[in-house]
Amino acid sequence: MLKIDEQTITAAVIEAMSGTTDPRFKQIMTSLITHLHGFVRQIEPTEQEWFQAIDFLTATGQMCSDIRQEFILLSDTLGVTTLVDAINHRYPSGATPNSVLGPFFFEGRAEFPMGADIADGVDGALLFVEGRVLDVNGAPVADATIDVWHSDADGHYDMMLPDFRDGHTTMRGLFRTGTDGHFRFRTVMPASYPIPDDGPVGALMRGTARSNMRPGHMHFLIAAPGFERLTTMLFVAGDPHLASDPVFGVKQELIVDYRQQESGRLPDASLTDAPFLTLSHDFTLATAREHRGTAA
Repeated sequence: MLKIDEQTITAAVIEAMSGTTDPRFKQIMTSLITHLHGFVRQIEPTEQEWFQAIDFLTATGQMCSDIRQEFILLSDTLGVTTLVDAINHRYPSGATPNSVLGPFFFEGRAEFPMGADIADGVDGALLFVEGRVLDVNGAPVADATIDVWHSDADGHYDMMLPDFRDGHTTMRGLFRTGTDGHFRFRTVMPASYPIPDDGPVGALMRGTARSNMRPGHMHFLIAAPGFERLTTMLFVAGDPHLASDPVFGVKQELIVDYRQQESGRLPDASLTDAPFLTLSHDFTLATAREHRGTAA
């Protein structure tokens, strides 16, 4: 096709890819070109705006490193990460909803016995967490692994703390359920925190007058033989940033009470003179068959 103009360019690009042998890749690229060209036709960018877009993508790539992924942050803040997650985790009614993994999961965490303190001396309000892992019929799930990680009272994950690079982790750990599906541990209360705003994504957030504050939450990644892996969060009820989460991770079912308790006897039967908090929540897993049954 030699007659290339505003009306024919899309068909010309798609025709140029006609030799693509992978049908899925061909489908993706054809749809990408069709929608991308449609977007350009709709907004009719100036050449200056086109250069600004190229500069933005270039700066996004330059901001990426071994410990920071600005493109994932961009995907998060545009809602793409949550959309991909929702498409790939269409769980049956009654199963705990999935949510985004986030950038702070770390496989080099320690495995702890039930009831352990994973805060390891970090300052913050004492928090006791307990619950069960169940199937959709309410039966306990044994031998489920439960990864947990969260921020401190200042909104910092251990990856942001000076000792982390020396192999020291805190406010994260791995637990394994017994036959009763129960889990419990103690830690400190997580806090709201800002997503990184010193790069192009931060400029985009400011340009669109959006908040960069994530509401306080705790991450859970739960896996068990025969069940779909669950990646989710539990958000602090009443947090002022719930309705404006910049990565669109909040779901109503995942907003829970972190209950304030008076001083006295703790859940582990020890005594304290200071107030503390408790969080109790059951997670419900879907089997692979139940997951497939809800797919579109």
